[in-house]
Parts: sequence; structure tokens; C-alpha cells
Amino acid sequence: MAKLRGLSLFSNVGVAESGIDDNKDVEILLANELDSKRCRFYTCVHPKTEMIEGDITDESLRTSIVERAKELHVNFILATPPCQGMSEAGNRLEFDERNELIYYAVDVIKRVQPLYAIIENVPTILKTKIRYNGRIMTIPEYLHLELDAQYSFNKESLIKAMDCGVPQMRERNIYLLVRREQNLEWEFPKKQRIVTLEEAIGQLPSVDPLLREGLDMTIDKFPDYLKKKEIALQVSKWHRPPVHSWKQVEWMMHTPTGKSAIYNDIYYPQKADGTHIVAHHNHYRRMYWDKPARTMTQNNGVISSLACVHPGRPYQRDGMVLYSDPRVLTIYELLIVSSLPTDWNIPDWASESFIRKVIGEGIPSKMITTIVNDLLNKI
Repeated sequence: MAKLRGLSLFSNVGVAESGIDDNKDVEILLANELDSKRCRFYTCVHPKTEMIEGDITDESLRTSIVERAKELHVNFILATPPCQGMSEAGNRLEFDERNELIYYAVDVIKRVQPLYAIIENVPTILKTKIRYNGRIMTIPEYLHLELDAQYSFNKESLIKAMDCGVPQMRERNIYLLVRREQNLEWEFPKKQRIVTLEEAIGQLPSVDPLLREGLDMTIDKFPDYLKKKEIALQVSKWHRPPVHSWKQVEWMMHTPTGKSAIYNDIYYPQKADGTHIVAHHNHYRRMYWDKPARTMTQNNGVISSLACVHPGRPYQRDGMVLYSDPRVLTIYELLIVSSLPTDWNIPDWASESFIRKVIGEGIPSKMITTIVNDLLNKI
């Protein structure tokens, strides 16, 4: 029998737990997710896990989760409440109701009383305020108020994905909880060697984007498009060309590795009348080969989003230096930089935008795998 019998709350499509499926000492037996599409996706990639679909804020459904967890002898809970209410990439409205979902994770933990629990979110959780029993307090203050009596917490809670061997810089706040009677200290494992994008995806065949204006224009601008597409699809059906508009592609063709197109002298992001588009310095930015990827957000399929464009390689044409791969990462590359299995059983009905969204919202699976494996070594 597995040492850890788990319950996954706010499970999305199971990104976080995808790295521990083959570990005989861990079983995610039960999961809960609100969105029906995500539940269907989850059951494709985690067919052995029982999914309870529904709203955890509903007392009746939450009780069903607790009772089933007890029947399955759950001793480990993984809780990853939605972070959009406190994420730096979002609006961060004060007292955003999504931030209050932490209440329901805590309620389940207190009622199931697992030996171990992981509560994961964005770093801004450390200063995010909520209302509780007529008081205003930060989420960390609330967690300690409710759980300190039964659980010990890790001393340092901030960790970067790249420190777990993930080729992505993404930083998260992760609380590691241990029942006090276990008399066990659970801290983050030793930092691993940083994996660069060159190591992670540098060997993959180049892919030209499919222009939104149509195949004829694509081939006109990229004569080798079909040949390169065929070679790429031999690697994986998910190493397929992303779709972009020509104007954005042209801007990125003139943007060097690691740079943002907003600093180009001529081919910069502009409106139809030529007016320079005002953007953050990380928008329209290519990543670096010698560094991990920047944080992959839910908008990782959009060139104008935060630092999500392929690093590219320089080449010459008509006396100009241009840069290849003027596009976002393919789904296959996204799987790699998110430390997901490249043979992940993505359902055929899922659209590319949906796949990108759910991966971008998830914590890279190797972060959880590394942390959980360290716990297993202790117990």
C-alpha cells in the first residue's frame, strides 16, 4: 500500500500531481474540481483517481469530499487554490472573493486531519489580506491561526521551479504541513542544478508559425514552412506550428534572443497608424537560451504576453539578420518547460487555447514530485 494516500483540491487538470503517477509510494486517490471540462481532462491524464466534480464552497459537496477521503484513508492533501485573485499577472483587487477559497481548503484539512498537506499559491499570498471573523488579516496569519495547533509549517516557503530542476523560473509560495505528533521536519530539498532552455528544447527542430492570414501567405513568407512542419510532427503531434498574425511575427523576426520587440528601431509593436504600442518591457519578449523559461502564464499562446516567445536563432536573408521561430512555444515545448510528461494523455477534444490555459495555471509537476519525494525519504 502507498505511504501517501492523497486528496487533490482545486485540482485543475492534474498538472501538479502528474509527476508522481509512477511512484508506488504515492497514490492520489481522490480529487475535486469545479469546472466540468477540467474534470474530464483530469480523468484522461489520471484515470485511476476518483473525481468529485462540484463547488467546494457548497457545504454538502465539501462534506462528501471529507467523508470519501476518510473512507479512502487519505493521509495527504494537496491544495492549490486559484491564484488569479492575488497574482501579479492579474488585477489583484482587494478582498477578491477567489482569495477566500483558502477557507474551504483549511476546513477540509481540519476535518480530514491528514498527516501531511501542501498548500500552494503565488508569492503574493504572503501579503494578501482576507476578512475572517470580523477581522482583516493576511492569508499566512489566517493559516497559522487555524492550523498551528495541529500542524508545523516549513520555515522558508518561497521556492522557484528552476531550483527543482524545472526549465522554468516560476516562483511559488508552498506551505508544507506536518501533523505535530509526527515529530518530523519537512523543508524544501536541496536546490538542483539549473536547466536552461538550450538543454531543454534546444535540440528540437525549428518550427515556423502558421500565419492567421492563411497558408498561402505563410508559405510566401516562410518557404520551408511545410517541410519544417513535417519534421516537427515526427517528434510529436504537439510540436505543431502556433498560429499568429503576420504583423506580430514580423516584429519578432527582427527581435534578437532575449530582447523585447518594443525596443526595435523599426519593427516595433505598433497600431495601424504607426503609433508605438505602449507595453511592459517583458511583453513581445524572446526568452534566453542560456536561462530557464520565464513563468508560463495562462496566456502563453499570445506573443504579446509576458516573455513567452521562443528564443530563436539568427540567420541572414536579403542582407538582414533575422531570427527564427518568431512564435510562442509549441504545446510540446510547453510540456517540457512545465516538466509534464511529453506523452501526457491530452484529450483530443481539448482546444489549444484550453490546453495552454490549464498548463499555465498549474504548478510545474516536478516541483511537487521533488518535494514529495523528499518527504518520502524522511518517512
